[in-house]
Amino acid sequence: MVADGESAELAKRLIADTCSKQGIEPGQLSIHADRGSSMTSKPVAFLMADLGITKTHSRPHVSDDNPYSESHFRTLKYRPGFPERIGSIQDSRVFAREFFAWYDEEHRHSGLGLLSPAVVHYGLAPAAIEQRRAVLDAAYSAHPERFVRKPPQPLPLPKEVWINKPKQPSETR
Repeated sequence: MVADGESAELAKRLIADTCSKQGIEPGQLSIHADRGSSMTSKPVAFLMADLGITKTHSRPHVSDDNPYSESHFRTLKYRPGFPERIGSIQDSRVFAREFFAWYDEEHRHSGLGLLSPAVVHYGLAPAAIEQRRAVLDAAYSAHPERFVRKPPQPLPLPKEVWINKPKQPSETR
């Protein structure tokens, strides 16, 4: 969402619309946010409780507590075509629409086994990995001398990703 300002009502609308659009069931989603007034507001807190969303917030006075968002902002700012200046909110919306379509559909993420978020989100990862495996197998069959140690393998899809992974009881000792 690109808006003229930030407010609890806009945050509430964004979260509710997204959950509805994506068919997110209660207990299925966690949202991590900074401690800004919109995300810590009562309307947003009540909405998240109603939707069964787990919420977490950055630790106080820790500016880099959300590496996924920080990585996303860096990708946004360093992508070719990022405007030096944005002339209007309409220009901003056009840029954001194009950027997020590219980011979700085309951009390959190292943390997702070099798959796009859309491939993972829509359950297409197993087929994409098998297709990649076939290509790598064909490359190895055609030129095994290019692969010094072993045949190439596609990167696995991680089973889970964390912002701040909870410590296991054995790790706290």
